[in-house]
Amino acid sequence: MTLSASTARPVDLRTEPVDQVLDHVEHSLQMRLDRDSVLRKRRSVGARTDRNTWVRIERRALDKIGVQGWNGTECAARLVGIAQPSWQGCVVWQDADEPVMWRADETELLPGKPIGTAVLSEDPKLPDEWWQAFNASMDALAAQETRRVATPDTVTVTQALVTESIRSTFSGDFEAMVEHWAPAHADLNWANMTAPTFSLFDWEDWGNAPRGLDSASLWGSSLAVPALADRVLRERRSDFESQDGKLMTLFVCSKILGPFAHPEDPRLESARRMAEQVIAEFQPS
Repeated sequence: MTLSASTARPVDLRTEPVDQVLDHVEHSLQMRLDRDSVLRKRRSVGARTDRNTWVRIERRALDKIGVQGWNGTECAARLVGIAQPSWQGCVVWQDADEPVMWRADETELLPGKPIGTAVLSEDPKLPDEWWQAFNASMDALAAQETRRVATPDTVTVTQALVTESIRSTFSGDFEAMVEHWAPAHADLNWANMTAPTFSLFDWEDWGNAPRGLDSASLWGSSLAVPALADRVLRERRSDFESQDGKLMTLFVCSKILGPFAHPEDPRLESARRMAEQVIAEFQPS
């Protein structure tokens, strides 16, 4: 089958050969990558450099690059009051053989190790100081202004997406209209934050989103560890108690409980109970 100009071959960079890509980045940014430090994810590859920085390389299909571009990490550099690695520069190029683009962003090294995988199975036992720094950055982010729109999983978040996701999974006569939009990281999970020093990284999808998206996303990533999920609920209480925070809780629950739910996902029962509670709160008394 011949790929159309707008269709890219599905690729998992954890298994795809990337030596030529790494060579291109080294030549363009005039540095050397530590090949022993290469970290592969589905959509990105990262590595330490010989100038004590980190480079994150992403492959993205042309039809997944919207009107705002895909320079989230670069745009996040202007945000104030947020603990994040400083941005140094980048190189972007179009693939010669496929309808995709590559982007490599160079940042300072993280101040600690990523806390874990996106969804945790054990409590990381984070100290109060970590939660204070986390809350300060989350509050500072929500207070910023931007024209960017969040693209979680490269999908632009819209009112229609929120409504469709919730209605396709849950029944009930309640309003699903978002009231307040604010800047969000849009990929907030335990793989994108460090400890013991808090820092938030991987900003490629940030932008305006319904209030509470980040809090609900982190809660959803914590459900396999009930004490951790409860801590997220307490720390971000004002988000979860808001109309939009409740909608975002249902939005996250719809991803866990919806058509692509995994029958062995340890989060299923907790997500189901929370969804029932939120829907009950929406019902007129």
